[in-house]
Amino acid sequence: MELSRRSLLVSAGSLPFAASRALSAGSEGAVTLEDLDRAAHAPLLKLDSIKEPVVIKSMELLRHENEIMVRVRSKDGAEGLSVTNSWWLADTYPLFLNRVAAFLVGKDARQLETLMEDVLQPTLNYKLQGLALWVCLAAAEMAILEMLGRITQQSIGELFGGVLQKDIAVYRASGRRGNRPEEEVAYLQKLVAETGATAIKFRVGGMLSNNRDSLPGRSEALIPMVREAFGSDMTIYADSNSSYDVPNAIRIGRLMEEHDYGFFEEPCRFDDLWETKQVADALQLPIAGGEQEFSFRRFRWSIMNRVMDVVQPDLHYYGGYIRSTRVARMAAAAGLQCTPHMSGWGLGYLNALHFMSYIPNAASHMEFKGLSNIPFHCDSSSLKCEKGMIRVPDGPGFGIDIDPDYVRKSKAI
Repeated sequence: MELSRRSLLVSAGSLPFAASRALSAGSEGAVTLEDLDRAAHAPLLKLDSIKEPVVIKSMELLRHENEIMVRVRSKDGAEGLSVTNSWWLADTYPLFLNRVAAFLVGKDARQLETLMEDVLQPTLNYKLQGLALWVCLAAAEMAILEMLGRITQQSIGELFGGVLQKDIAVYRASGRRGNRPEEEVAYLQKLVAETGATAIKFRVGGMLSNNRDSLPGRSEALIPMVREAFGSDMTIYADSNSSYDVPNAIRIGRLMEEHDYGFFEEPCRFDDLWETKQVADALQLPIAGGEQEFSFRRFRWSIMNRVMDVVQPDLHYYGGYIRSTRVARMAAAAGLQCTPHMSGWGLGYLNALHFMSYIPNAASHMEFKGLSNIPFHCDSSSLKCEKGMIRVPDGPGFGIDIDPDYVRKSKAI
């Protein structure tokens, strides 16, 4: 498998018209800010069939054990229910109630694209930008999208212009560090055996560790060992979670190149875009990143300056589908691939599936961290990984129905 930075360019023929024009403009030379802004700010949602306002009557948080859901209702009786990134919302829920829900109640849900920007203005919400605010905004947006999907009888992908792929290949990700290389290989083999995944990802370095490994020499031993264990047909990715400075990131990256890895995620500190660019410029190995980013303008700068080759917004950390789709469109305009970082909680894999179903520059694999314990019914997909693939649900909204008894047992926050 030969995967270079150059090979990640996508075809303009598969893009929506606005993004396609931007890619055509950018492909003759360096992509410009104007190209990226044109791609990012084209209209997103298909809501022409809704002729009357959908006024949000209420928005509440419901908690069942460790999971938190959002239920939104309109004045005419429509309803949407979504699962949040409960790990973070357990701490940030006052911002949801006081800053996000309070702003959205009384607004027309058809104006969701504008509302996602307008929420920054009241009572200086813009000063709260970062994961704490955007996780709340994503939770609200997803419930509203579910409601709009049910009103229009469209899936999430259809709301965003149309489904391009219905079966998504996944990579199985290990979140472990500190185990011996042989133990990590055995764990990866277990994950592959469970899912049939044709791609895997494991962690190198020590995470924000200033070049220290989780065990001395672990990464240098593990990189060739994983390739030897899985053979040439397996796509292999590695994530350092901001472990290295530039010289060491390049050293580790060249070892990955030697063993034909697919991408190197977050080689340097996630907020040091300039160091990451030095690594990207020095290597043929594709660089991935973006899960920690919450700024549209920094994403735009990173894409324009080719800081990364695989752009990875997190649907929860970055504030939802609308903001993340704008990032994906910019990446497409620059000829880069996009795959969401998957928040490992709730129904994060379902959220990521729908995102991958409609973006035109979807990378070859989506992250998959396993199923949740939330009971739901889905007629169109098992939502299990079978032979390395997961089927995107059909049906309105997210295409699932959360067990009503599970919802009834929840308590309002």
